Amino acid sequence: MSRVALVTGGSRGIGAAISTALKDAGYSVAATYAGNDEAAAAFTSETGIKTYKWNVADYDSSKAGLEQVESDLGPIDVVVANAGITRDAPFHRMTPEQWHEVVDTNLTGVFNTVHPIWPGMRERKFGRVIVISSINGQKGQFAQVNYAATKAGDLGIVKSLAQEGARAGITANAICPGYIGTDMVMAVPEKVRESIIAQIPAGRLGEPEEIARCVVFLASDDSGFINGSTISANGAQFFV
Repeated sequence: MSRVALVTGGSRGIGAAISTALKDAGYSVAATYAGNDEAAAAFTSETGIKTYKWNVADYDSSKAGLEQVESDLGPIDVVVANAGITRDAPFHRMTPEQWHEVVDTNLTGVFNTVHPIWPGMRERKFGRVIVISSINGQKGQFAQVNYAATKAGDLGIVKSLAQEGARAGITANAICPGYIGTDMVMAVPEKVRESIIAQIPAGRLGEPEEIARCVVFLASDDSGFINGSTISANGAQFFV
């Protein structure tokens, strides 16, 4: 029986590439989404990957959703915490609502996704936790105090889970993408996009599939001794 992988925010952008790559690698994949029913239905129609709708910011909804996935597909072996939002504003203009919305989804959402399935991974002596952080969690970014804080916090989650899970055969690792050619990035004005690319030594945006290949490796048995690590996939834009 193939291993089961869950990808939050897995029906669009980087998440869709991750879900598809894991399916192609032989996993039984479930992808979550928060609100775009039309996009989720189109993704399922195109790929055959079943989608599940819940808000990762809500613990009870996440727990119920995870239980449904496991009822449908079996115990979750690989979890990719990819769901994330932005609510950008300079700090002096940032509202408490903008702060809490991002923290609840990008940081607490990782807890809500991993915590309910952690006991099962420990019992089965196997698990792969992969968190999609960001280059801006490593270096910070103007008008993204909330986002950068959550993505930096995700790295702390990974390092701590790695230490707790290692003896139970569980690994926890992070990927920090740089600027990737998703619909969101491609929608910005061309001059802005050119200014972004000018900061990337590789001279181009990354591709969602390049992040997905990192995930497939970290999910595999071949990565078993890699734990608590961060892959920086940013075209040499930033080094840690």
